[in-house]
Amino acid sequence: MAEDLNTDPDATPLMLDRDAHGALVLERDALGALVLERDAHGALVLERDAHGALVLIDANGQRHEAVMPVRAFPLTAPDGGLSLVSADGHELAWIEQLAALPPAQRALLTDELAQREFIPVIQRIRAVSTFSTPSTWQVDTDRGATQLVLKGEEDIRRLADGALLIADSQGLNFAVRDRFALDRASRRLLERFL
Repeated sequence: MAEDLNTDPDATPLMLDRDAHGALVLERDALGALVLERDAHGALVLERDAHGALVLIDANGQRHEAVMPVRAFPLTAPDGGLSLVSADGHELAWIEQLAALPPAQRALLTDELAQREFIPVIQRIRAVSTFSTPSTWQVDTDRGATQLVLKGEEDIRRLADGALLIADSQGLNFAVRDRFALDRASRRLLERFL
């Protein structure tokens, strides 16, 4: 018998069936994505294999190896929705809010995301080699001091709330969470490229 597990009366019903033992059963939603199986306490059934890769087991007992979490909006809403994607790129499940997960599952996915996403956050721009491009920047990030080469001004993407995403010549992305919060000298250097 299906039951609605939502406590919010305005939310779209999340209908899952219970098996003979009372465990929630995995089903496919209208788009064909798997709705994550949940145990008796409502926790996601997601584990690591012997090699450390994420594994999702569906209601038929089929193992989905090397499942990857992918954030919908990694810079502007990092705690928002994320997909669990199979090794061949198909979405297996959708998680609306990472913060709504039980601590153990949230930690598992957060660790996996940290391994996949490496975006140093620029905290200070110490110097630039030239105000034309390509330009070598000396920056302090949350990961330490480094340098990046900006190939062109088009490699600086403006995001919401004063945030920037800067791609260097090696393909590494750097983030500026709020360009208005940078120190005055950093803002002056940055404004020459915006």
